[in-house]
Amino acid sequence: MTPRIPPPPRDRLLAHRPGTAGPAEAGQNPPDDERGEGTVSTLFTKIINGEIPGRFIWKDPDVVAFLSIGPITDGHTLVVPRQEIDHWTDAEPELMNKLTEVARVIGRAQKRAFGSERAGLMVAGFEVPHLHVHVWPTNSLADFDLTRADPDPKASRLDENAEKLRTALREDGHADTVPGQ
Repeated sequence: MTPRIPPPPRDRLLAHRPGTAGPAEAGQNPPDDERGEGTVSTLFTKIINGEIPGRFIWKDPDVVAFLSIGPITDGHTLVVPRQEIDHWTDAEPELMNKLTEVARVIGRAQKRAFGSERAGLMVAGFEVPHLHVHVWPTNSLADFDLTRADPDPKASRLDENAEKLRTALREDGHADTVPGQ
């Protein structure tokens, strides 16, 4: 049975605010979603819209990727569609293909940036009701144990890990999807 990991409280999210710069800096996502639907946004939509800070390493019109604030290993990243979909089984095949491809590209960058043997991949879906793919550098099956996630990583460490991944992604030819810093 996979343990249920509740979403972190908002004050914990704010404690991990990248740097002190505005949202366009430190890889944060400036508000760019024109939802206007009057619905309650998921935690991830709030991160995507810049209402809650995030350490973004990838942004394109369909998908974003940002570091987990409860990482299993350094570089643990969440690949998230901009569209709010709860269950991965409800996503269109094209979107799942896009999520998987972005996860693959990030996994390759993680292996090089963190010197890991492999990149782990998981779709759990219990933490936040918004489809997301976990991708993290791994060297053993023990790294797949969600109960080993760091509940309170240092903000400076997360910032370093985000920059390592941004650099690796740029080196791999993906500068057009890597947020600035």
